[in-house]
Amino acid sequence: MKTFSLAAALSLALAAPAFAETLTLDNIVALCSTGIGDEAVIAKINSSGTHFDLTTDQMISLKGRGVSGPVIAALLGGTDSQPKPPSMSMDSPDPLVGHPSGVYLLMNMGSGARMQRIDPTVTNQTKTGGIWGYALTGGIASMSIKTAIQNETAKTHAAVDRPTFYFFFDESNPETARQITTFASGSTAAVSSPAEFTLIQMTKKKGRREARVGSANIGGAKTGVMDKDRIAFDYEMVRPGVFKVTPQAPLEAGEYGFIYAITGGGSNGAMTARIFDFSV
Repeated sequence: MKTFSLAAALSLALAAPAFAETLTLDNIVALCSTGIGDEAVIAKINSSGTHFDLTTDQMISLKGRGVSGPVIAALLGGTDSQPKPPSMSMDSPDPLVGHPSGVYLLMNMGSGARMQRIDPTVTNQTKTGGIWGYALTGGIASMSIKTAIQNETAKTHAAVDRPTFYFFFDESNPETARQITTFASGSTAAVSSPAEFTLIQMTKKKGRREARVGSANIGGAKTGVMDKDRIAFDYEMVRPGVFKVTPQAPLEAGEYGFIYAITGGGSNGAMTARIFDFSV
Protein backbone atom coordinates (compact mmCIF):
# COMPACT_ATOMS: atom_id res chain seq x y z
CA MET A 1 0.00 0.00 0.00
CA LYS A 2 2.85 2.36 0.86
CA THR A 3 4.50 1.52 -2.44
CA PHE A 4 1.35 2.48 -4.32
CA SER A 5 1.06 5.80 -2.50
CA LEU A 6 4.69 6.66 -3.22
CA ALA A 7 4.31 5.85 -6.91
CA ALA A 8 1.13 7.87 -7.14
CA ALA A 9 2.75 10.85 -5.47
CA LEU A 10 5.76 10.65 -7.78
CA SER A 11 3.50 10.49 -10.83
CA LEU A 12 1.57 13.54 -9.73
CA ALA A 13 4.79 15.45 -9.09
CA LEU A 14 6.10 14.70 -12.56
CA ALA A 15 2.83 15.72 -14.16
CA ALA A 16 2.65 19.05 -12.34
CA PRO A 17 3.87 22.04 -14.39
CA ALA A 18 7.10 23.70 -13.31
CA PHE A 19 6.76 27.21 -11.96
CA ALA A 20 7.92 29.84 -14.45
CA GLU A 21 11.12 31.58 -13.49
CA THR A 22 10.75 35.20 -12.45
CA LEU A 23 13.22 37.33 -14.39
CA THR A 24 14.77 40.57 -13.24
CA LEU A 25 16.16 43.36 -15.36
CA ASP A 26 19.66 42.31 -14.32
CA ASN A 27 18.87 38.78 -15.59
CA ILE A 28 17.87 40.25 -18.96
CA VAL A 29 21.05 42.33 -19.21
CA ALA A 30 23.14 39.27 -18.35
CA LEU A 31 21.39 37.14 -20.99
CA CYS A 32 21.88 39.80 -23.67
CA SER A 33 25.56 40.17 -22.82
CA THR A 34 26.18 36.49 -23.62
CA GLY A 35 25.43 37.07 -27.31
CA ILE A 36 22.84 34.27 -27.55
CA GLY A 37 20.61 36.46 -29.71
CA ASP A 38 17.33 38.34 -29.35
CA GLU A 39 15.24 35.32 -30.34
CA ALA A 40 16.40 33.27 -27.34
CA VAL A 41 16.03 36.14 -24.87
CA ILE A 42 12.55 37.03 -26.11
CA ALA A 43 11.49 33.38 -25.98
CA LYS A 44 12.65 33.27 -22.34
CA ILE A 45 10.71 36.42 -21.52
CA ASN A 46 7.55 35.12 -23.17
CA SER A 47 7.78 31.68 -21.53
CA SER A 48 8.26 33.22 -18.08
CA GLY A 49 5.37 35.62 -18.50
CA THR A 50 7.58 38.43 -17.20
CA HIS A 51 6.59 41.95 -18.16
CA PHE A 52 7.59 45.33 -16.79
CA ASP A 53 6.04 48.77 -16.75
CA LEU A 54 9.35 50.37 -17.70
CA THR A 55 9.96 54.05 -17.23
CA THR A 56 11.70 56.12 -19.89
CA ASP A 57 14.86 56.23 -17.79
CA GLN A 58 14.82 52.45 -17.36
CA MET A 59 14.47 51.94 -21.11
CA ILE A 60 17.38 54.30 -21.80
CA SER A 61 19.45 52.51 -19.15
CA LEU A 62 18.71 49.08 -20.64
CA LYS A 63 19.63 50.26 -24.11
CA GLY A 64 22.90 51.63 -22.78
CA ARG A 65 23.63 48.27 -21.14
CA GLY A 66 23.34 46.42 -24.45
CA VAL A 67 19.68 45.36 -24.49
CA SER A 68 18.18 45.62 -27.99
CA GLY A 69 14.94 47.35 -28.94
CA PRO A 70 13.03 44.10 -29.66
CA VAL A 71 13.97 42.72 -26.22
CA ILE A 72 12.84 45.94 -24.51
CA ALA A 73 9.57 45.70 -26.44
CA ALA A 74 9.13 42.13 -25.20
CA LEU A 75 9.68 43.30 -21.60
CA LEU A 76 6.90 45.82 -22.12
CA GLY A 77 4.64 43.04 -23.38
CA GLY A 78 4.57 44.29 -26.96
CA THR A 79 2.47 42.14 -29.29
CA ASP A 80 5.06 42.43 -32.05
CA SER A 81 8.19 41.86 -29.99
CA GLN A 82 9.68 39.05 -32.08
CA PRO A 83 12.73 40.29 -34.01
CA LYS A 84 12.15 40.57 -37.73
CA PRO A 85 14.61 39.27 -40.31
CA PRO A 86 16.74 42.01 -41.86
CA SER A 87 15.16 43.71 -44.85
CA MET A 88 17.23 43.12 -47.98
CA SER A 89 17.14 44.58 -51.46
CA MET A 90 18.97 43.55 -54.61
CA ASP A 91 18.44 46.78 -56.55
CA SER A 92 17.60 49.69 -54.23
CA PRO A 93 19.77 52.71 -55.13
CA ASP A 94 19.86 53.72 -51.46
CA PRO A 95 23.09 52.47 -49.80
CA LEU A 96 21.43 52.82 -46.39
CA VAL A 97 19.12 49.96 -47.35
CA GLY A 98 20.46 46.48 -46.60
CA HIS A 99 21.88 44.56 -49.58
CA PRO A 100 23.39 41.06 -49.70
CA SER A 101 27.17 41.29 -49.57
CA GLY A 102 28.78 42.05 -52.91
CA VAL A 103 29.78 44.68 -55.44
CA TYR A 104 27.02 46.75 -57.05
CA LEU A 105 27.03 49.15 -60.01
CA LEU A 106 24.73 52.17 -59.69
CA MET A 107 22.62 52.27 -62.84
CA ASN A 108 20.96 55.47 -64.06
CA MET A 109 20.15 58.48 -61.92
CA GLY A 110 17.05 60.13 -60.50
CA SER A 111 13.78 58.22 -60.33
CA GLY A 112 15.11 55.44 -62.56
CA ALA A 113 18.19 54.75 -60.45
CA ARG A 114 18.85 51.20 -59.30
CA MET A 115 21.78 49.03 -58.29
CA GLN A 116 22.92 46.01 -60.27
CA ARG A 117 24.85 43.32 -58.45
CA ILE A 118 28.03 42.11 -60.17
CA ASP A 119 28.67 38.42 -59.72
CA PRO A 120 32.36 37.53 -59.39
CA THR A 121 33.98 35.54 -62.18
CA VAL A 122 36.45 32.90 -61.06
CA THR A 123 39.20 31.61 -63.33
CA ASN A 124 42.00 29.13 -62.91
CA GLN A 125 43.27 29.35 -66.49
CA THR A 126 46.73 30.90 -66.80
CA LYS A 127 48.46 31.91 -70.03
CA THR A 128 51.91 33.28 -70.79
CA GLY A 129 52.88 36.10 -73.12
CA GLY A 130 56.20 37.30 -74.50
CA ILE A 131 57.71 33.86 -74.13
CA TRP A 132 59.74 34.14 -77.37
CA GLY A 133 61.38 37.36 -76.27
CA TYR A 134 62.06 35.82 -72.90
CA ALA A 135 63.70 32.79 -74.51
CA LEU A 136 65.70 34.68 -77.16
CA THR A 137 67.17 37.12 -74.62
CA GLY A 138 67.95 34.48 -72.04
CA GLY A 139 65.40 35.88 -69.64
CA ILE A 140 66.40 39.53 -69.95
CA ALA A 141 63.06 40.40 -71.55
CA SER A 142 60.11 39.77 -69.26
CA MET A 143 57.53 37.07 -69.80
CA SER A 144 54.03 38.04 -68.67
CA ILE A 145 51.61 35.77 -66.88
CA LYS A 146 47.96 36.34 -67.71
CA THR A 147 44.73 35.01 -66.31
CA ALA A 148 41.80 34.52 -68.69
CA ILE A 149 38.06 34.65 -68.10
CA GLN A 150 35.43 33.44 -70.50
CA ASN A 151 33.40 35.60 -72.89
CA GLU A 152 34.60 38.68 -74.74
CA THR A 153 32.51 41.12 -72.74
CA ALA A 154 30.99 41.36 -69.26
CA LYS A 155 27.28 40.95 -68.56
CA THR A 156 27.26 44.18 -66.55
CA HIS A 157 27.63 47.36 -68.62
CA ALA A 158 28.26 50.86 -67.25
CA ALA A 159 26.60 53.60 -69.28
CA VAL A 160 28.98 56.36 -68.11
CA ASP A 161 32.76 56.62 -68.17
CA ARG A 162 33.03 57.31 -64.43
CA PRO A 163 30.62 54.77 -62.97
CA THR A 164 29.71 54.63 -59.28
CA PHE A 165 29.98 51.38 -57.37
CA TYR A 166 28.89 50.34 -53.89
CA PHE A 167 30.69 47.62 -51.96
CA PHE A 168 28.60 45.87 -49.30
CA PHE A 169 30.68 43.80 -46.89
CA ASP A 170 29.53 41.38 -44.18
CA GLU A 171 29.76 44.12 -41.55
CA SER A 172 26.88 45.96 -43.23
CA ASN A 173 24.51 43.08 -42.36
CA PRO A 174 25.65 41.63 -39.00
CA GLU A 175 22.51 39.47 -38.82
CA THR A 176 23.62 37.55 -41.93
CA ALA A 177 27.39 37.82 -41.59
CA ARG A 178 27.68 34.21 -40.42
CA GLN A 179 26.16 32.95 -43.65
CA ILE A 180 28.25 32.11 -46.71
CA THR A 181 28.65 35.34 -48.63
CA THR A 182 30.39 36.70 -51.68
CA PHE A 183 33.55 37.47 -49.73
CA ALA A 184 33.62 34.41 -47.42
CA SER A 185 36.00 32.27 -49.43
CA GLY A 186 39.27 30.84 -48.19
CA SER A 187 41.87 33.43 -47.26
CA THR A 188 39.56 36.24 -48.38
CA ALA A 189 37.08 35.80 -45.52
CA ALA A 190 38.40 38.93 -43.79
CA VAL A 191 38.03 41.25 -46.80
CA SER A 192 36.33 44.38 -45.47
CA SER A 193 37.55 47.37 -47.50
CA PRO A 194 37.87 48.45 -51.15
CA ALA A 195 41.56 49.08 -50.39
CA GLU A 196 42.01 45.30 -50.73
CA PHE A 197 40.81 45.41 -54.35
CA THR A 198 42.60 46.32 -57.57
CA LEU A 199 40.83 47.86 -60.55
CA ILE A 200 42.27 46.72 -63.88
CA GLN A 201 41.51 46.91 -67.58
CA MET A 202 41.33 43.61 -69.42
CA THR A 203 42.35 42.84 -72.97
CA LYS A 204 39.62 41.45 -75.19
CA LYS A 205 40.54 38.30 -77.10
CA LYS A 206 38.50 35.88 -79.17
CA GLY A 207 36.08 34.22 -76.78
CA ARG A 208 37.79 35.53 -73.64
CA ARG A 209 39.32 38.44 -71.74
CA GLU A 210 42.80 38.51 -70.27
CA ALA A 211 44.46 40.35 -67.38
CA ARG A 212 48.15 40.40 -66.52
CA VAL A 213 48.68 39.03 -63.03
CA GLY A 214 52.42 38.36 -62.98
CA SER A 215 55.73 38.59 -64.78
CA ALA A 216 59.06 36.78 -64.83
CA ASN A 217 62.56 37.50 -66.11
CA ILE A 218 66.12 36.64 -65.25
CA GLY A 219 65.88 38.84 -62.18
CA GLY A 220 62.97 36.95 -60.69
CA ALA A 221 59.20 36.61 -60.80
CA LYS A 222 56.31 38.71 -59.54
CA THR A 223 52.78 37.59 -58.79
CA GLY A 224 49.86 39.98 -58.71
CA VAL A 225 48.73 42.98 -60.70
CA MET A 226 51.63 45.13 -61.87
CA ASP A 227 51.69 48.71 -60.58
CA LYS A 228 51.44 50.19 -64.07
CA ASP A 229 48.31 48.10 -64.75
CA ARG A 230 46.42 49.43 -61.74
CA ILE A 231 43.64 51.97 -62.25
CA ALA A 232 43.30 54.44 -59.40
CA PHE A 233 39.95 54.83 -57.66
CA ASP A 234 38.58 56.70 -54.66
CA TYR A 235 36.35 55.29 -51.96
CA GLU A 236 34.47 56.59 -48.96
CA MET A 237 32.53 54.87 -46.18
CA VAL A 238 28.79 55.47 -46.37
CA ARG A 239 28.08 53.47 -43.22
CA PRO A 240 29.86 50.57 -41.49
CA GLY A 241 30.50 47.87 -44.10
CA VAL A 242 29.30 49.97 -47.07
CA PHE A 243 31.62 51.97 -49.34
CA LYS A 244 31.07 54.20 -52.36
CA VAL A 245 33.76 53.63 -55.03
CA THR A 246 34.48 55.76 -58.12
CA PRO A 247 37.40 55.79 -60.61
CA GLN A 248 39.64 58.83 -60.26
CA ALA A 249 39.54 59.46 -64.01
CA PRO A 250 37.12 58.61 -66.82
CA LEU A 251 37.46 55.09 -68.21
CA GLU A 252 37.79 54.57 -71.93
CA ALA A 253 35.51 52.06 -73.62
CA GLY A 254 36.61 48.54 -72.78
CA GLU A 255 36.54 45.67 -70.30
CA TYR A 256 37.36 46.14 -66.63
CA GLY A 257 37.23 44.33 -63.33
CA PHE A 258 37.89 44.57 -59.60
CA ILE A 259 40.26 41.79 -58.52
CA TYR A 260 40.26 40.90 -54.84
CA ALA A 261 41.85 37.45 -54.74
CA ILE A 262 44.75 35.94 -56.63
CA THR A 263 45.92 32.58 -55.33
CA GLY A 264 48.23 29.87 -56.58
CA GLY A 265 51.00 30.58 -59.02
CA GLY A 266 53.25 27.77 -57.90
CA SER A 267 55.74 25.83 -60.00
CA ASN A 268 53.10 24.93 -62.56
CA GLY A 269 52.01 28.56 -62.93
CA ALA A 270 48.34 27.76 -62.18
CA MET A 271 46.41 30.64 -60.62
CA THR A 272 42.91 31.39 -59.48
CA ALA A 273 41.62 34.95 -59.72
CA ARG A 274 38.27 36.33 -58.57
CA ILE A 275 37.15 39.28 -60.66
CA PHE A 276 34.05 41.49 -60.47
CA ASP A 277 33.94 42.30 -64.17
CA PHE A 278 32.11 45.06 -66.04
CA SER A 279 32.38 46.92 -69.32
CA VAL A 280 32.21 50.60 -70.25
